[in-house]
Amino acid sequence: MTNDTTAQAPAAQPGLKRAIGTPLLFAFIVGDTLGAGIYTLVGTMATDVGGVIWLPLLIALVVALLTAGTYAELITKYPHAGGAARYVDRAFGKPFLSFLVGFLMMASGITTAAALANAFAGDYFAALFDIPPIPVAIVFIAVLTLINLRGVRESLATNFVASIIEVTGLVIVIFVAAMVFAGGGGEPARIFEFAPDVPPLQGAFAASIVAFFSFLGFEAAANMAEEVKDPSKSYPRALFGAISTAAVVYLLIALGAVIVVPPAELAESTGPLLDVVTASGVAIPPWLFSLIALVAIANGALLFMVMASRVGYGLAESGLLPHAFGRVLTKRRTPWVSILVVAGATMLLTVVGDIGTLAETTVLLLLLVFLSANVSVLVLKKDKVDHKHFSVPRVVPVLAIIASVVLLTQQTGPVWLGTAGYIVVGTVLFFIARAGRKRGDRKVAAAEDATP
Repeated sequence: MTNDTTAQAPAAQPGLKRAIGTPLLFAFIVGDTLGAGIYTLVGTMATDVGGVIWLPLLIALVVALLTAGTYAELITKYPHAGGAARYVDRAFGKPFLSFLVGFLMMASGITTAAALANAFAGDYFAALFDIPPIPVAIVFIAVLTLINLRGVRESLATNFVASIIEVTGLVIVIFVAAMVFAGGGGEPARIFEFAPDVPPLQGAFAASIVAFFSFLGFEAAANMAEEVKDPSKSYPRALFGAISTAAVVYLLIALGAVIVVPPAELAESTGPLLDVVTASGVAIPPWLFSLIALVAIANGALLFMVMASRVGYGLAESGLLPHAFGRVLTKRRTPWVSILVVAGATMLLTVVGDIGTLAETTVLLLLLVFLSANVSVLVLKKDKVDHKHFSVPRVVPVLAIIASVVLLTQQTGPVWLGTAGYIVVGTVLFFIARAGRKRGDRKVAAAEDATP
């Protein structure tokens, strides 16, 4: 393969301003990783492993760190936006394969938003209002869609504040659990008790799928590559630092939650961290913590809907999705067709899916994306570039591939069926787009032939 002529030393490249240093990049990845998932998925993990929630989190952490090593090399070697789809294109040059990776990213955004919409309408919302969950979820998605249609600046303007609020909520959980433990309350022995009806190893791997959902965030960071100062140094430090920070926070929450609340109760709740705060007896109004959780969930859902709609727009601009996905509002310049399609699909999944299944589907979709990135980094090892970049030993992506395959084998039939449905829909849209391009090319050629 020839050297990468587009991946020269970052200082020599025109384009976006490189204004993001290591601290800001670290904060972005931490904010993206410490998302809304942990507010709802503690209970789902407790179903599989009882009080040993820390174990699947550690398994997920290992897989995340291995794949992060791959991304650290690819991002610093090719410091341009695009993520896994761009790396696959560079490694294999197959438009359909590149499209499929991009479409799976879009599908993961839709599925995640649907899971978070169900979480929003669950116990946290019920602590404030007594309204059936499905109408709440539908209205929730509709409101986020209106914000998305208004503009990306409006969509992201409050992201930093919302991220601070959601991290504050996690700190509150750690604090109240520590207060209970320091006062001699709770049951520390529960952190070693597995679910009684599930074989420990089977439960640990099943729960690690859900746990992995909480570590997703470094793929989104790849799209900021063109705006980072000295990415060869900044990205590895920020990436591994952010994942490690998230791991510490998650482990403290997992331990604290199980000490304060019996795992069986966590497993029955869609607002498990609210149960922890309530059971602690600390004078924090349940409505206040519910509000914090709802802000965190809404923030995460909005970001994933924005991401999914922009991926759809980008695929249309590249001729890989039907042209309609590229239509924008005249004044707002937002991709309204892509936004509405994402909203409709999200509403449908919210009605037919539950939080656990939707989270597992997101993980399956992204495991396929990460598999493509890990294979691509092996293929691109022989590709030389004209600047220094982070490099991982070949064994790292190989281990990441093995770990991803192991997690894929733990997925259930309905989750695979849903993913297959996405692939079928994507394939149909790809060939519709290709047929449209061919018709357009024929019209252009006919017009040129008719010109005297």
